Amino acid sequence: MSTEPADSTASVSTHILDTSVGRPAEGVAVTLAARGGDGADWVALGGSETDADGRCKDLPALPAGTTHVRLDFAVEPYFLKPQEKQAEAQQDAPANRDSGANGVFFPEVAITFAVVPGEHYHVPLLLNPFGYSVYRGS
Repeated sequence: MSTEPADSTASVSTHILDTSVGRPAEGVAVTLAARGGDGADWVALGGSETDADGRCKDLPALPAGTTHVRLDFAVEPYFLKPQEKQAEAQQDAPANRDSGANGVFFPEVAITFAVVPGEHYHVPLLLNPFGYSVYRGS
């Protein structure tokens, strides 16, 4: 029988794949917030930025008692990068993104999910200029 205490916190990781070019989305700012119950206030814990593999490897740890987590992805600056680089990666990439004031339909993506202590939650974001999808990964 182990004398180690049970892990009382959940952990979170994420990555972003730009499905319009079939590559990781590098340089996207991601912030993490948590709360301990439905009526509790959100507490900003900090953030990270996606690396060349589209991964955030240094998100802050969740405090004990966390029941809900929110990941905020600032995708507008990513989509406003020079389009030639992205268009080179995919021959069918749109030359002109015609949505929103800056040509960005989704300037940010906020994902909120429930967690339980001791579990790890990997939450990938599949992103393109006109839509996104998320799921609980492994």
